[in-house]
Amino acid sequence: MNVQHPDLLAEVRDFRARYPEIRYVDLICLDIPGHFYGKRYPVEMLEKVAAGGPLKLPQNCVLLGTQGGLYPIGDYCFADGDPDAPRRLVPGTLKPVCWERQPLGQMLITSDGTEAPIEFEPREVLARVLQRLARRGIRPVVAFELEFYLFDRTLKNGLPQYPRDALCDDEDDQPNMHIERLSRFSTVLHEMVEAANQQGVAANVITAELGPGQFEINFGHCDDGLKAADWAALFCRSTRGVALKHGHRASFMSKPYLDAPGSGMHVHVSLYDDAGNNLLDADGQRPLRHAVAGCLELLPHCMPIFAANHNAFRRYGAMVNAASRASWGFEDRDACIRIPESDGRNLRIEHRLAGADANPYLVLAAILTGMEHGLDAAKEPIPPLNEDRSSGIDFPTDMPAAVAAMRQSAAVNEGLGSEFVMVYCENKRQEYLDFINEVSAREYRWYM
Repeated sequence: MNVQHPDLLAEVRDFRARYPEIRYVDLICLDIPGHFYGKRYPVEMLEKVAAGGPLKLPQNCVLLGTQGGLYPIGDYCFADGDPDAPRRLVPGTLKPVCWERQPLGQMLITSDGTEAPIEFEPREVLARVLQRLARRGIRPVVAFELEFYLFDRTLKNGLPQYPRDALCDDEDDQPNMHIERLSRFSTVLHEMVEAANQQGVAANVITAELGPGQFEINFGHCDDGLKAADWAALFCRSTRGVALKHGHRASFMSKPYLDAPGSGMHVHVSLYDDAGNNLLDADGQRPLRHAVAGCLELLPHCMPIFAANHNAFRRYGAMVNAASRASWGFEDRDACIRIPESDGRNLRIEHRLAGADANPYLVLAAILTGMEHGLDAAKEPIPPLNEDRSSGIDFPTDMPAAVAAMRQSAAVNEGLGSEFVMVYCENKRQEYLDFINEVSAREYRWYM
């Protein structure tokens, strides 16, 4: 049960009363590649922060590369002395965790909403997009779906192995979507959902996916875009923790096996006005088509966000529900943008292009920017795949080309912020150069 508190201090004091055994709380924030960083605070010190005390972390933690390195970027990193930047506690996110060996809590922190927000912090980027939409009387309702793989806890020659189930200790090496897999791995899967629910994440439906040891867990629809992205981030953290507790490794890596399907991040988005009307359903669903057209137009320029590392590009062009061009369609899982069948009240797009290891704040910010761009331009989209299976728009298929396209897009620079685009593109460019100089086995560090 989520208890509403009048302020942060009441939330912390209630937490201490409920969980007197917890002495430390991890204060965590997501960096650009989608990894958590932060500090472990004694709970009594957390009470001082909640009462208005300062909370600062190094600004450049946000700029860590996927494999941990820092790169010289403009005036940041090695040119600014790595200054501290203020953070604030995110109300409602202080929760106990169930996967650690000792009693522990965690709470999200962010620079958005502080006196000096970090322009390139992912949560701040999304917050600015949502604020712009709110000024126009537009309120997104969002639901994430995340695919992931389970691996065996033990690596072999540094590489992940198929998971062994709890019933018969057999390797799950068969690609299928059989529901029996949910029984074979029911203990760990059910605890993943329960752990996410304990964090306030509305995780619910579990699906066995096509790849060996691959699953998908869905979230409920949320009328707070920041909270929806918080849920996706927190789910990745809790899922990895629960998997290790049960003798597995959980990976959200986009393409861990060359011969098996990749893992995607599917994002359902509706847009409502202040009166609660679904804007996409107005005027014969013309706004829906405009929003689709905008997403398709900006999609090639947002590929460094949707495919956030070198490995992620290997997922595209597969034979199973992974597009090779920007496309759309009604009830069509081969399309980047699928329109699920629904009544007008629940009309929405399902954006299916992002890899599961993409940053959820940035993915949602890019999708909303595309929808807004389409509504403003009022263009009609290309034909849906239902009418023309060859319909589509080419998008970059490697990181250097994707970075160049993102840098050059005036709409993306305006929608997401030019400072963010500069920092993000330079981070991805240098990260890619580091990666291609390493042996292929090192790619599995992407998810560790």
